[in-house]
Amino acid sequence: MSDTHTDVPSVISAPLPIPVPLDEQLACPVGDVLRRAGDRWSVLILVLLGRRSYRFNELHRSIEGISQRMLTRTLRGLERDGLASRTVHPTVPPTVEYDLTPLGRTLLEPLSTLADWAVRHGPEIAAARADHDTHDRANPG
Repeated sequence: MSDTHTDVPSVISAPLPIPVPLDEQLACPVGDVLRRAGDRWSVLILVLLGRRSYRFNELHRSIEGISQRMLTRTLRGLERDGLASRTVHPTVPPTVEYDLTPLGRTLLEPLSTLADWAVRHGPEIAAARADHDTHDRANPG
């Protein structure tokens, strides 16, 4: 980023070819992280694991509406991305515990910033949606 654009967010000042090629969209690390963080369960699991470690069943009971299969898939995805770790303790039966990795912990600050923004601007977004929906119904087509 040049010295003349220090007040412009990097996502805006980064060069971007127009039209944006599909291969560039798919290879974009920002889009990749947003796909992970933007799914229904990942952010909630990251927030919970950011508070403390959880056993699988304990985590399952802590999230209303998530199936065991979806929790397993989401945890595997977070592990694959290096954001969560899985530790098997040699007990009978084995105890499995999940926690955030150091990399996963670094994601908590930007997630918190996004969450704060969403809470602060939620009423404006709701009003804009209502206005848009009212306008759309009044002017179909």
